[in-house]
Amino acid sequence: MKKSLIAALLGATFACSALAQTSVQIYGIADAGVMWQKGGPTKVYSGGADGSRLGIRGSEDLGNGYKAIFNLEARVELDNGSQQPALMNDNPGRYLLRGMEQIPQAIRDRLQATIQPPGAPAVNQEKALFDRTAMVGLITPIGAIMLGRMYTPGYEVFNMADAFESGTAGTWGHVTGGTAGFTALGADIRSQEAIQYRIALPNGLGGSVMYGARNSGYLGRYKKFRAGAITYKANGFDVGVGYNHGYDLQNRPSLRTLTVGGSYTLGESWKFFAGFHSQRNQNSALLPDYLGGWDQAVVPALVAQGIPVPVQQGLRAIFATNISANTQQDANSYQVGAHYKIGNGRIVASYAHQNDRTASNSDANLYAVGYNYYLSKRTDLYTALAFIKNDNEAQYSPGTSGNPGGFTEAPGADGRALQMGIRHRF
Repeated sequence: MKKSLIAALLGATFACSALAQTSVQIYGIADAGVMWQKGGPTKVYSGGADGSRLGIRGSEDLGNGYKAIFNLEARVELDNGSQQPALMNDNPGRYLLRGMEQIPQAIRDRLQATIQPPGAPAVNQEKALFDRTAMVGLITPIGAIMLGRMYTPGYEVFNMADAFESGTAGTWGHVTGGTAGFTALGADIRSQEAIQYRIALPNGLGGSVMYGARNSGYLGRYKKFRAGAITYKANGFDVGVGYNHGYDLQNRPSLRTLTVGGSYTLGESWKFFAGFHSQRNQNSALLPDYLGGWDQAVVPALVAQGIPVPVQQGLRAIFATNISANTQQDANSYQVGAHYKIGNGRIVASYAHQNDRTASNSDANLYAVGYNYYLSKRTDLYTALAFIKNDNEAQYSPGTSGNPGGFTEAPGADGRALQMGIRHRF
C-alpha cells in the first residue's frame, strides 16, 4: 500500500509541475556507512551524518505577499529498505529496572524483553509514512502559519548548537537521552497534531511558537505541547533560545527542556559551536506503556503459575513505584565544538557533558572528532570517532543520525565507535 501511495504522490507531483501553478520539488538524502563499536556488532547503517529521506515540498505564490506551502518527508532506511531504524546494538539498558530486586529474576527478565525487545524499532514506532515531516501552511506578510507534524522550536536550537549537526557518532544527542541511556527522549524532536507560527525579520531576528493538541509530541503521548524559540541569524551568528514543554495524557507536566546556543562563523575557515541544554521530566509520557507491558506480559504468566492475587498486586506495586522513579529526568548538559575547513574538506571536533542531577549521578562525557571530504556540492565522504566515558549507572553508547546508540555492555562501561560513510543529497 505504501509503495502504491508513493507512486501516486510522485505522479501527482509531476502533474502539478506541468501545470506550472505550483512549484513542486522532489528531494532527498541517501546516506549509508559502516560502524565499528565496542561491545556491539559491526553494522551497515542508514543515516550516519543525515537521516536518509525522500521528500516532496512545494509552494504557490498567491500574490500580495502570500504563499501556500507544503512539505511531506518520509524516512528511508537504506540498509534494509524499511522506515523503522533500530538501536545500534541489542545490549540491555539496566536503569529502568533498578530497585526491583524483590521481583523474581525470571519476571525481571520477562520485563526486560518487554520494555526493550531485541531488534525492535527505536524510531517511528507508529510506522508513519511521513514520519519526518507532514505539514501544510501559509506564508503571510507578517509571518507563516503551519499545521501538521514538524520540528519543535527547542530542537531546532539544539541542532544549531551541535558541532556534528545532529549526525554521526559524535552528535551531542547521544548523551542527552533518558537517565543513564536511551530510555526516553532527551528533547522532543518533532510534534504531531501541532500548529506553529514563525517569523523572520530583515535584521536577522526570528521567532517561533508551537502548540500541540491532544496526542501531540513525538510519539503522540501528550495531552498538550507548548514550545517557542527566539533566534538571531546575521553577522556570522546563528544562535537562539528554545523551550519545549509537554504534558502527559493525565495533563501532568512531562518533559520540559530549555536550550541555549548556536554557532559563530569566523572568516573562511572556522566555525565555533556552543550549547546548553536542560531537561526535566517528573511524569514520563511513556509510563503507561511500561505499566501496560507488565499487564500484558507478566500478569498472564503469574496467573498461569497460580500466584495469589494479593502477591500479584504487591509485585505490580513494586514495579509501578520503581518504574515511575526510574523514568524521571533531571539533567543539565553542555557542548562545545568547532569546524575547520581545509582544502575540499573540514575537520569537526567537539566535547559534550551530561550532568545527571538524579540520585544515581550517572554522568557522561562525549569526546568526538570527524572529517568530511566533499567530492562535490552534493556528495561527501565522512568519518567520525567517538568515545563516551560513562559514570556509575550510565550506559550511553554512540549512534548515528538515524539510529540511537542504545547501551554499552554494562553500567559504567565506556562507549566507543568508529564510523565511515557516504552521503548524497538530491
